[in-house]
Amino acid sequence: MSTRKIAQRFVAQERPEGIGATVRRAIGVRKARNFSPFVLFDHFNVPKTAGFPDHPHRGQETITYILQGKMAHEDFTGAQGALLPGDLQFMTAGRGVMHAEMPQEDETQGIQLWVDLPEKLKDVEPRYRDLKAKDIPVGEREDGVLVKVISGKALGVDSVKDLAYTPVWYLDYYTNKSLYGGKKIVQDIPQGFNALLYVLKGSAEVEGEPIETNEVVFFEPEGDMIEFTPSVDSDSQIIIVAGQILDQDIVQRGPFVSVNERDSYQAILDFKEGKNGFERAVGWSSEIGKPMTEPEKILPETGPAQIFELGLPLVVATAVLGFVAWRWMKTEKQKKA
Repeated sequence: MSTRKIAQRFVAQERPEGIGATVRRAIGVRKARNFSPFVLFDHFNVPKTAGFPDHPHRGQETITYILQGKMAHEDFTGAQGALLPGDLQFMTAGRGVMHAEMPQEDETQGIQLWVDLPEKLKDVEPRYRDLKAKDIPVGEREDGVLVKVISGKALGVDSVKDLAYTPVWYLDYYTNKSLYGGKKIVQDIPQGFNALLYVLKGSAEVEGEPIETNEVVFFEPEGDMIEFTPSVDSDSQIIIVAGQILDQDIVQRGPFVSVNERDSYQAILDFKEGKNGFERAVGWSSEIGKPMTEPEKILPETGPAQIFELGLPLVVATAVLGFVAWRWMKTEKQKKA
């Protein structure tokens, strides 16, 4: 058995996302464009006046974990619901989905992962699997270390079931300073998996290096386990995520994840033309996102500069702007009629 070494570490910086929301992005930034199979890791904070209105996805799965508040979701298949603290949603975008995610409380916090799909599964139909907080098994150590085993294995506890096409381990560790004495935590990691650690609360030590709140640690792929020691001076919450490395390229254009440039641009074209998985996106708008997507409300404030600020590549920003303009023109025609 060997311990994995630190490959790199950095503090996830806060940045704007969606409309009025902020995220601390650990994957999907210059320092870590991707980390197969992971395409994006966002620790999000969304006030009730903000959100993620109607937007598309293709080629990936998203895993949304609610830490605080309440998040409603709705998509063009008619699926809708809400996630409460401790709940998760596994969404497979596959060949195409359009949906909205909107907070229902004053402040909603959580983590969203984007997981790449194997090339042979990128054309599957969209699907959802919800995992409620009450159904997540918990492992416990005598010194008060707790872990929610969302997916994978930890402290002798197995997760309920596999909820993603791409094999992923997802563990949420907690320590209580009144009980925890500083004994190292050793977590097994499967061979062929990449692994990372993110400090949500408190601090920890890895390889003798202090890791602070909102800091992410990426580990080398060699080794069977990772070791970390939470601080004894404060309560801590530490996320461990690991996933099977996929032997394929990752080409991302905004919300579309492909294996080559051709498929990437085809996804943008399919969305604009409402075909090959996006047929139901034509004319669809969510109920929960209407306060932010009604043309008379969005158009005066949303232009090229604002859309580019979302961090989208030029071609995707153009597609989004074209979509907004199309909806505005459609509304104007209806008013005149």
